[in-house]
Amino acid sequence: MHLFLKAPVLSLCGKCSKEILPHTTCLNCGYYKGREVVDVLKKLDRKEKKKREKEMKAKEKEEKGVEKEKSLTWEGLSKK
Repeated sequence: MHLFLKAPVLSLCGKCSKEILPHTTCLNCGYYKGREVVDVLKKLDRKEKKKREKEMKAKEKEEKGVEKEKSLTWEGLSKK
């Protein structure tokens, strides 16, 4: 028999960078195309909710840090 299973094609979520199927809402953060579609935190327990909020805040801080490092100013260029 010629049965072949292919690995699913996954893309990364723009908000939390988790792997998701294309054209679907992220189950981790509830975002689709940069908009919040599902309030994921609403359905969680207190402990899980706090943990998820911490993860999301840490991810946002990390993204802001990367953006600041990438942006070049005249002062930064003159120092190099």
